[in-house]
Amino acid sequence: MTNSEPRARIAGAGKRERLAEAAATVFHQQGVEKTTIADIARAAEVPLGNVYYYFKTKDQLVQAAIGAHARTAGEIIAALEQLDEPGERLRALVRGWVAQRELAVRFGCPSGTLATELDKRADGLDRELAEVMRGLLGWIEAQFAALGRADARELAVALLASYQGISLLANTFRDPEMMANEGARLERWIDSLR
Repeated sequence: MTNSEPRARIAGAGKRERLAEAAATVFHQQGVEKTTIADIARAAEVPLGNVYYYFKTKDQLVQAAIGAHARTAGEIIAALEQLDEPGERLRALVRGWVAQRELAVRFGCPSGTLATELDKRADGLDRELAEVMRGLLGWIEAQFAALGRADARELAVALLASYQGISLLANTFRDPEMMANEGARLERWIDSLR
């Protein structure tokens, strides 16, 4: 899941929200372990001392970043829900992913890379992020079900797995066209399922 305008979202928000959005962005770009609280404060344009008023630990910033991912997913779903037909919603989701291919080439999928990093820890934050991704998976499943597909769950997993896989490959090979080509294939696949 991606969002092409993190800076615009950060600029119009309060300090806590700016810090959460900045944490999501900086963790995506640098990874959790390499990111300092000062990096996040700088990205959010918040004095370092103010960060500790809102977040006492880096793990609390990770949790806030997960919340930012949840808000982004909710915004994406709300925008897609404005479309009339479930197949068009799914194709628009794929087009949104493809539109973010340069970001994926540089850093991978924001949620996917964070999930991979958090999986190496034993603090439960990985499960919180899994809930965010489970929400998107459920929405995708509902779209396939609305298309009359009895295998909606399997199709939803296949679509999300295709996106995560192509994000990884595009990042590994630094090739945005891989993602564009897979996006076109996924749109044809969605059309074929009616």
